Amino acid sequence: MSEHEIERLQKKQKKYYSGKQKYHTIKSQVLANKKTGEIICTAFSKGTTHDFSLFKKSKVRMNKELKFLGDKGYQGIKKIHTNSRTPLKQIKNQKLIPAEKLFNWQLAKDRIIIENIHRTLNIFRILSSRYRNRRKRFGLRFNLIAGIYNYELSWKTN
Repeated sequence: MSEHEIERLQKKQKKYYSGKQKYHTIKSQVLANKKTGEIICTAFSKGTTHDFSLFKKSKVRMNKELKFLGDKGYQGIKKIHTNSRTPLKQIKNQKLIPAEKLFNWQLAKDRIIIENIHRTLNIFRILSSRYRNRRKRFGLRFNLIAGIYNYELSWKTN
């Protein structure tokens, strides 16, 4: 999940304002294959949408045998997809024990691939700086960039 800054709107500003980033955003969700690094699926939403809500709204159906590695924004995913892992959160006024910290560290180590994909996609200036074009076309442009990324990836492996 990543957020992309957009220009402030004239109307309906609240729908796009991200309290986390403190500016108006469009969220993009990327599902990728861990082994190949290929982007499988993308989804988009307004800045106020929660990560897990965007996942449910995208209606991505995965095979039960596939592993899903998510960040803290996907805490309820176990109810939908049993073969998933998310970081453990500390309970109020209690610290994580070393075994839980080790689990979170291993998960972050496995998830680094998706962070590298986000970094590679942000090389394209249209995603790294403020998006000034039509918001309706953001998904189309993002998918085109993802297609270029997949093409370059397949070109490197051959």
